[in-house]
Amino acid sequence: MAVIGAGLDLGAGRRGVDMGPSAIRYAGLNERLAELGLACTDWGNVETAIPEATASGSPKARFLDQIKEACERVSRRVAVAVQQGRLPIVLGGDHSVALGTLGGLASERGVGGTLWFDAHGDLNTPATTPSGNVHGMPLAAAIGLDQESFSSDVWPLPAVDPRRVMLIGTRQLDKGERDVVHEHGIGVYTMTELDRRGVQDVVGEALDRVGGEGFVHLSFDMDVIDPDVAPGVGTPVRGGLSYREAHLAMELVAEAGVLDSLEIVEVNPILDDRNETAKLAVELAASVLGARII
Repeated sequence: MAVIGAGLDLGAGRRGVDMGPSAIRYAGLNERLAELGLACTDWGNVETAIPEATASGSPKARFLDQIKEACERVSRRVAVAVQQGRLPIVLGGDHSVALGTLGGLASERGVGGTLWFDAHGDLNTPATTPSGNVHGMPLAAAIGLDQESFSSDVWPLPAVDPRRVMLIGTRQLDKGERDVVHEHGIGVYTMTELDRRGVQDVVGEALDRVGGEGFVHLSFDMDVIDPDVAPGVGTPVRGGLSYREAHLAMELVAEAGVLDSLEIVEVNPILDDRNETAKLAVELAASVLGARII
């Protein structure tokens, strides 16, 4: 395994997620993986621009050029990890880093699928965004929307098959995102559906649908969890996964044995309570990588 940090906060509307990788490491990620007997090397953080020292560019996609540069660095490291037979573990930073993660996987494995645990859809483009924040666009970019804006020599687009994109724990979708969901056959499991059917049924079905050629990536935005449990996120939405529901979901993914990469994003230590959200991120990473009581 290879831990790759991306302290990127250019895509978010609130400052602080640039410290997310450090917070997760400080919470004991590397030590926990070692306890599980997992061979893991920490490759440090990629270089990222500082908002105060760079031009923001278009208000419809602020800092997009700088975000792409950072994502290209992530993509290259992910590609090297795959070449070496390592499972990449990418630590954000805001969710725009996913463009680099998915791009690196696709450059080596071809088009894949993703489990996207997130309160939001991240399916906006510069043409549909209500905020101009690029962390609300990486999944749209990865399925090949607006390639003129998101293309790079470092990754192919599309990087994922929209029919193998499974949004889980969704609580907020903009109108443009709802249109994308319907037009491209993206799977969406809202919290209402999770309440009605239960985590085991929903995650099991999502795992059946996400599989196939290329790769299976798990992108976990900490705002999918209820803010009472995970307060240290930039865009909290009430009514999210409980502590046990989140762990059960990760345990089910681990049992399926299909995971090719992991990404944990949007930990914001400035908004956290004694690093509790980062500690939970470490626990969830352990669960999805095989931690068991017995």
